[in-house]
Amino acid sequence: MRNSKIAGVGHYVPDNVVSNKDLEKLMDTTDEWIRERTGIVERRYFTEGVDTTANMGANAARKALQMAGLEASDLDMIVFATLSPDYVFPGSGVLLQRELGLREIPALDVRNQCSGFIYALSVADQFIKTGMYNNILVVGSEIHSSGLDFSTRGRGVSVIFGDGAGAVVLTPSDSSDRGILSTHMHADGEFAEELAVLDPGSNKKNRLTHEMIDEGSIYPHMNGNMVFKHAVTRFPEVIDEALNKNGYKPEDIDMLIPHQANLRITSYIQQKMGLPAEKVMSNIHKYGNTTAASVPIALSEAVEEGRIKEGDLVCLAAFGSGFTWASALIRW
Repeated sequence: MRNSKIAGVGHYVPDNVVSNKDLEKLMDTTDEWIRERTGIVERRYFTEGVDTTANMGANAARKALQMAGLEASDLDMIVFATLSPDYVFPGSGVLLQRELGLREIPALDVRNQCSGFIYALSVADQFIKTGMYNNILVVGSEIHSSGLDFSTRGRGVSVIFGDGAGAVVLTPSDSSDRGILSTHMHADGEFAEELAVLDPGSNKKNRLTHEMIDEGSIYPHMNGNMVFKHAVTRFPEVIDEALNKNGYKPEDIDMLIPHQANLRITSYIQQKMGLPAEKVMSNIHKYGNTTAASVPIALSEAVEEGRIKEGDLVCLAAFGSGFTWASALIRW
């Protein structure tokens, strides 16, 4: 079977920059507290009437298409990863299709939260490997800021997340040893409620009640200690899995792009894998955690900054709600 390669990358973040100092005005927190626990200095929030989950994805997609030397009309499929779709239904994939002026190509939505982009990348990779499609757009896009609890009650979660989008264009590789070498996906639903938005759920007759709002169950809940404990275990595991599958060692990695969840997690992974700082991409200080958009934004910035060059061994890895975790190993 043929390999797929990333022919183009792009990202988009809203203009609205929100600093830790700005959040101090909304809740009982401090810039020092946020920096120390997360590494975040600022994040971007969408502007109503300007940014949507779909059109942010479209903005990132246009940049990826330009790098790939393709037009939107050359696309055969869209795979859209998000936990924050524009509507309950339909998914944002078809809205992105409309934004790009396309008709009839399939649009698939992936709901795997922080691991969503790598899950989506793996799905697209299989379609190219089998020869069914040639040019596939893979997007991760999120608007978190409209669904966060900006009271002191919600500060442990709300200071972490930001909005943004990233995209890649996958095409067939001309070489069997270039492109996506392998992808690896895992999940453990035993811990599903440890990082989740529990309400409103379809298993309740009253989908939304005042009690849910008052109790805060409509906002993200996170057991931070539990998530951290599992993340620092699963990240190295899934990176090693990708390396072992392809006969490589950690020192062979030229650029590791982990999901930007928390700077302490990224630093732990760097130490665990024995990698120097210049081989690990980190931009959480600028954007916070953008969930499914996190990996493609970081990948796009790494390429833009010249930190990835042709022939480099690049590893993508993510862990998040579900719990789900995934990796992809790429020969650039």
